[in-house]
Amino acid sequence: MNINKEMWKWTRAPQNFTIAEDKVEIVTAPHTDLWQRTYYHFRNDSAPVLQMKTREKYFSFTVKATSEGKHRFDQCGVAVYFDSENWLKGSAEYENEEYAHLGSVVTVNGYSDWATTEIPAKTKTIWYRLSRRGDDFCIECSFDGKKFSQMRICHMPAATGEVPFGIYACSPEDSSFKATFTDFEFGECKWAAHDGQQPDKQ
Repeated sequence: MNINKEMWKWTRAPQNFTIAEDKVEIVTAPHTDLWQRTYYHFRNDSAPVLQMKTREKYFSFTVKATSEGKHRFDQCGVAVYFDSENWLKGSAEYENEEYAHLGSVVTVNGYSDWATTEIPAKTKTIWYRLSRRGDDFCIECSFDGKKFSQMRICHMPAATGEVPFGIYACSPEDSSFKATFTDFEFGECKWAAHDGQQPDKQ
């Protein structure tokens, strides 16, 4: 998938970035983040997000993200950003020399949650696959670009029509790093329809 600059739009464009046909590089600014209220009680809405939009109700978006982050909370990955109070993201956040937090955040009506698991800090490259089925989403990850594992299934009430999706990178503390995104793919939904218990009758 080549990157059509006319189709991709910034929410808070970073000062330092490059966009080529097959690669996006973002150099993060210090004190940039996405989080709303829960537990920490602060509201951060300053991370740059680069997205395109689609009305396709069933799709998958895959990208390879490589992080040079080495300060606590440095992160880059995929995002669906509607507005400051409704969004989701999947990424790995650097924690220390031993481990990073691979996780996802879902924010609905101004409240965020965070689900994580620890991975080795030396893991710098991760493929992310974001899939939509109506107003439900699935985030998956891969360490080789072939085998994907589920990170999160969630519901986004804001996904009633056209949906923005793409990439983001940020440094919540006093740091800066380069995030590189390649291997962009967009197409048929690879998140299979559920074949178990039938839906409840309305």
